[in-house]
Amino acid sequence: MKICFATNNSNKIKEVALLLEDEIQLLGLKDIGCTEELREDQSTLEGNAEQKARYVFEKYNINCFADDTGLEVEALNNEPGVFSARFAGPQRSDEDNMALLSERLNSSENRKARFRTVICAFIDDQKYFFEGVVNGEITKEHNGDKGFGYDPIFIPTGYSQTFAQMSTEEKNKISHRSIAVRKLVDFLKTNS
Repeated sequence: MKICFATNNSNKIKEVALLLEDEIQLLGLKDIGCTEELREDQSTLEGNAEQKARYVFEKYNINCFADDTGLEVEALNNEPGVFSARFAGPQRSDEDNMALLSERLNSSENRKARFRTVICAFIDDQKYFFEGVVNGEITKEHNGDKGFGYDPIFIPTGYSQTFAQMSTEEKNKISHRSIAVRKLVDFLKTNS
């Protein structure tokens, strides 16, 4: 089965490709000739994931899925949430986003947070949602040089390393995205 992951983020594609079974061929947007930036202007993770997946499914006539992920920080009323990628502005800078988050959390003792990924898949004219959540906390300092986004300041519950200190394989065993993708893969295997 061929399925398109509606993203231009090569890091996400690499992470997901490692999780897929051999019988599922993962295509990126470039593989289907889509070079445009997909819109993400909805007010929820679910809305953004659906918006991207629906666009690709309808324009390119291919089974596809899209995700949206948010870091939800308890002390900040679950911000940045849906605005995680552009928290510090439209330049979408990981460093600026982490700096702003650290500034806002500076005086807070509550550093609880969670990463939440929502996947929307369009398979043969049907729409499906899958969610993955990993709880953890925000560190006071950046640690690690792997991963992307907020990975250098997020330690998952039960671990002593940030996502950015873990190998891709280690992160894929527990990450929010991998949980959601495993649900998608199980669904595809059961329904194909």
